[in-house]
Amino acid sequence: MLGISLATVLMIESRSASVIRERLTEARIDWVEVATDGMLVQLSGTAPNEAARFRALNLVGTLIDSGRVRDLLDVTPTTAIQAPRFSVEMLRNDDGIQLGGLIPAAGEGNGFDLDSLMEAAGALTASGSEPANMLQTANWPAPEAWEDSLRFGIDALGLLKRSKISVSAGLVEVTAIADSPAEKRRFETELDRRKPAGVTLEAAISAPRPVITPFTLRFIKDAEGLRFDACSADTERARSAILAAAAAAGMEGPTICTIGLGTPTPRWAEAAVAAIRAVASMEAGSVTFKDADVTFAAGEGVTEAAFENSLGDLRAGLPDLFSIDPLPPTPEAEARGPAEFTARLLPSGRVELRGRLVDERQQNVVEAFARAAFGASNVYVGTVLDPTLPDGWPVRVLSGLESLSQLEEGNLLVRSETVEVKGVTGSMDARGRVTQILSSGLGQGQSFRVDVKYDEKLDPLAALPTPEECAADVARLMQGSKITFQPGSAEIVPDASPLVGKIAEVLLTCPGIALEIAGHTDSQGSAGGNQALSQARAEAVQMALLGRRVDTSNMIAKGYGESTPIADNTTEQGREANRRIEFTLIGGTPAPQAAESDTEADAAAETAADDAARPEAAAPPAPVSAGAEAAEPGPDFSQDTGPSLAPEEKTIRPRTRPADKN
Repeated sequence: MLGISLATVLMIESRSASVIRERLTEARIDWVEVATDGMLVQLSGTAPNEAARFRALNLVGTLIDSGRVRDLLDVTPTTAIQAPRFSVEMLRNDDGIQLGGLIPAAGEGNGFDLDSLMEAAGALTASGSEPANMLQTANWPAPEAWEDSLRFGIDALGLLKRSKISVSAGLVEVTAIADSPAEKRRFETELDRRKPAGVTLEAAISAPRPVITPFTLRFIKDAEGLRFDACSADTERARSAILAAAAAAGMEGPTICTIGLGTPTPRWAEAAVAAIRAVASMEAGSVTFKDADVTFAAGEGVTEAAFENSLGDLRAGLPDLFSIDPLPPTPEAEARGPAEFTARLLPSGRVELRGRLVDERQQNVVEAFARAAFGASNVYVGTVLDPTLPDGWPVRVLSGLESLSQLEEGNLLVRSETVEVKGVTGSMDARGRVTQILSSGLGQGQSFRVDVKYDEKLDPLAALPTPEECAADVARLMQGSKITFQPGSAEIVPDASPLVGKIAEVLLTCPGIALEIAGHTDSQGSAGGNQALSQARAEAVQMALLGRRVDTSNMIAKGYGESTPIADNTTEQGREANRRIEFTLIGGTPAPQAAESDTEADAAAETAADDAARPEAAAPPAPVSAGAEAAEPGPDFSQDTGPSLAPEEKTIRPRTRPADKN
């Protein structure tokens, strides 16, 4: 009988479990596990909600007696209501300001509500007009750093008149347009200065390339060697091709080739390379581009046959758009006549005008131009009138005066067959600018000479220290000194503040210097903790410099933890040396290690887990700043004693320039 009873119970268990599973599957309740224990049925699993749990129990209760059911079911916890993501998009252009997004309603933790935001944005417009309002609000507390981020976004909107600014808690993203590379740099520096602590700034500010008109290039070969008087390119690739062709021809030393807008054709580099090769194939000569007009001139000692061969190569290499005005070799010119105009620019800024002008009207125009260019009180006019002067004389005089205004001191000589400009400048770009002015003003095929020398003493930029000198000055400050921190903290101790101030004074003379601020620790404590502490301390030094108005936009704070010791970590003296901060020019090598703290009391003030910082300098070339020519310091005219000789005479008219189809 016992065996029969046991068999009956097992059969009931199996049958009950099978029926329950089948009905649960039909009802699409697949999250319940069914188990039997004698006559009892156990239900386990996690219901998605309380309603689903009751539904499963009721279903099972219709199949077996509810007294046999053991409820072991769980219910998925209710998900907490998440706060909305607050963000604001701010657009500003010439048409006004638009605001859109979701912001917290006025309340606790939000002192910058909808009305305040609209009022602040409206105050930025010249007319005070109300911005376009596409904002919505939510009754939710403002997240941490929201108000600081929003105020910084409005501050950035006031600085950038053509911009899109996206604001979220702790993050401000800026997309803007500047009028020039210099203005772009100023915007980036000002945004970094104004950014509050705890807010991340992601800025993308673009600046258009300069418009070069006319698009000019002049390449010369004479007794002084090969050189550019002016060089323009439309792309980085074109500039590289032009400079490579000049180097292949034998030109030595750095030069400036400005990248800008205004090229007459995308094949500008192709034409320039062909012209450089043609000049290099002669004993002496020059080629001058003014947009699509090309003047190709033979130099002294070039034979007619050699000139024709070079001219043929140039014609074959130039794209169809360009027209050539060839100036072949000519016999020695006759002695110059007495008709001339001169101008002398003194170091004091005074300019003396002498010689001949056509009539009183031209004299008034020339005097007015000179007063505008050199200052009304700096012009002396001692000219005479001569109505027999050749055609084009007024244009030659005005072009020469405009060229002279680019110099610190110099002389201008205008004659019927040439214009000569000689002098000294403190700008590396002045020689190219003088060439461009004369080429444009005198017209194609006209002769001119440029003899402009660069004097570093007159260059205001040359007085600034180099990045290497700044790094060396920082290293000298650190001799016998250290920046120290609170034990186990990234807080700089008050005693180190004077040293940080002196470092800041040095770096203020090197705006935009590219540095890595590297943090290092000893080996005590965990590797992860040391890494985090070194990073925090490097960032603390960077913020301390920024707080002293140092431009840190090109500085990178990086923690190395215990990975690069410079001394033995088994001794207290070694650990003290390993706790340091190093300043390194990006791409450079570290300067000699700064000496440790002068007193033993400084070392005893920190625990074994504490890190200290020690700046360090390096001396490789720093990266070129925005708007400068990358990897090229510019031409050095200090050893250039020869003039730049332009064509003497025009013999063949150029082909008609194609009409502009735009």
